[in-house]
Amino acid sequence: MKSTVIGGLEILGPITPQHAEILTPEACTFLAGIFRKFGARRLELLQRRVARQRELEAGKLPDFLPETAHIRNDPSWRVAPAPADLQDRRTEITGPVDRKMVINALNSGAKVFMADFEDATTPTWGNLLDGHINLRDAIRRTITLEVPGGKSYKLNDKVATLLIRPRGWHLPEKHVKLDGQAVGGGMFDFGLYFFHNAKELLARGSGPYLYLPKMESHLEARLWNEVFTDAEATLGVPHGSVRGTMLIETILATFEAEEMLYELREHASGLNCGRWDYIFSRIKKLPRHGTFPDRAQVTMTSPFMRAYCLHVIKICHRRGAFAMGGMAAQIPIKNNPAANEAAMAKVLADKEREATDGHDGTWVAHPGLVPIALQAFDKHMPQPNQINKQRPDVNVTAAELLAAPPGNITEPGVRLNLSVGMQYLEAWLGGLGCVPLYNLMEDAATAEISRAQLWQWHRFGATLADGRKITSELYDTLMAEELVKIQGEVGADRYARGNYPKAVEMFLRMVKAEVFDEFLTLPAYEQIA
Repeated sequence: MKSTVIGGLEILGPITPQHAEILTPEACTFLAGIFRKFGARRLELLQRRVARQRELEAGKLPDFLPETAHIRNDPSWRVAPAPADLQDRRTEITGPVDRKMVINALNSGAKVFMADFEDATTPTWGNLLDGHINLRDAIRRTITLEVPGGKSYKLNDKVATLLIRPRGWHLPEKHVKLDGQAVGGGMFDFGLYFFHNAKELLARGSGPYLYLPKMESHLEARLWNEVFTDAEATLGVPHGSVRGTMLIETILATFEAEEMLYELREHASGLNCGRWDYIFSRIKKLPRHGTFPDRAQVTMTSPFMRAYCLHVIKICHRRGAFAMGGMAAQIPIKNNPAANEAAMAKVLADKEREATDGHDGTWVAHPGLVPIALQAFDKHMPQPNQINKQRPDVNVTAAELLAAPPGNITEPGVRLNLSVGMQYLEAWLGGLGCVPLYNLMEDAATAEISRAQLWQWHRFGATLADGRKITSELYDTLMAEELVKIQGEVGADRYARGNYPKAVEMFLRMVKAEVFDEFLTLPAYEQIA
């Protein structure tokens, strides 16, 4: 593959004239500085994850850290006060960074739009760079889109506050190398966005705001804080301009959530309950510690999920930070009014539970859900946020956080996991990271739950509720039957043009593997351009 050297970086992906506006010598020099200073530390922390997993497999269950008890026991510290345009976050919409989504999400009526370079975006080289162009144009309010048929899109006068979610520490950016080694995808996403937009955002009364995913320890939060501090100093941006909301979406992070806020306190604006990835992480990290039932049976009222959310609310409000609720992945069902009414009632009940528990806002995946989420929070939270709602009644234990939910495993549950996981992977390989399936907007997190459950059931010899043992042969049989259904649903032409054979092979291999692949997106990333 032909490469281009810009600002000390080796660029392996093609650079179009438009992409050259983003990959400037100055931007690449800035990125190279970040990678050179912090790249080795990122790799050290990933190795620390491997060592920690060995401890878990040896029977050392997670617990609150004794060596950081002084941070948890010190009542004096707080995170930095939130900027004006982050005071009210009652409804946040999330989605990929394609141009149409960026415009529609900013116009959706939500208070915040999280433009997602992570779970909702397949990180093809073109998708990433196009996303940076789209966000650059949106910030400067020059973004428009003309589509066939004469329809056009542009921003309203009033739009949502923009946040971005870079990739997690574990994901590399294979198209960019420094000293022969691929750089971190998250640093690449943050660095490009910050370099081109930080000063522009500040001049417009906002700032470079982020969601930070997939962290597993306070040391990983510390690294983000060091990256932010260095980037601000390098560009001459006031310290504390960057604001990061950390997703508590791994079981290990829950035990260090307060320490994570402490490490990022000058740049922190809150924590988010990333519910789908959290379930995935719980199964992945502790697969021998209780078999999980069908995905549909693991709800936010499951005791371990309720303990987790209340714990996050308590520590956030104690430290002056926002506690953001989880995703409503439902999509309005246009052809079945009764089913749509039931689905939307379920969303409303979920959001009312979050608002009454003390969350300061919540997530939705579709613009049609924005009014429902707003309704719930407007009813129970008339003020911009409820940080003043303390929860001294909540005292969550390690045992409560680690408890497996009750329930059973059914053939429909297995079928759903096989179908959703494979179909999501097929779409991801084709460049789509956010996929509507069976009236839900699926991203990498829900595909990972499907994969982790199937792997756990197979690896540890679980049985269905009817007594049948879960085997490789059962998976093969059910997947073949599901494929027939999918062909009928998508049509012969779409099926023939798709990546279904590759997706089936990859997905079945991963769910039958002896050793669990850390993330579905790591082997899948090797299959895309």
